[in-house]
Amino acid sequence: MIRSELLQALAKESPGMRSEEIERVVDVFFDEIAKRLADGGRVELRGFGAFSTRERDARKGRNPRTGDTVEVPGKRVPYFKAGKEMRVRLNAD
Repeated sequence: MIRSELLQALAKESPGMRSEEIERVVDVFFDEIAKRLADGGRVELRGFGAFSTRERDARKGRNPRTGDTVEVPGKRVPYFKAGKEMRVRLNAD
C-alpha cells in the first residue's frame, strides 16, 4: 500500500472528514514517529509492532565502479519488529 491508497482507505472509513484533514492526520502520525526515532526513542503500537533504531558499525566497503576500498561510517537505521497479534494474523490458516 502506498500513501495515496492509505489516504483513500481512511477517507472511505471516515466520511465526515475532509481529505485535507485526513492528510494532515497522516502527516502528523508519520512525522511524530520519525521525530521520536531521530531522538533515539522508540514507538510502540500495541497489536501492530514497534519502531526503533539500530546501530550499524563503521566498515570497509567497495566502490562497485572502481573496485576501490572505501570507509563507510557507522550510522543508525530504522528497525521494525512486528507485534505478537500481527504475527498471529499474518500466519493464520
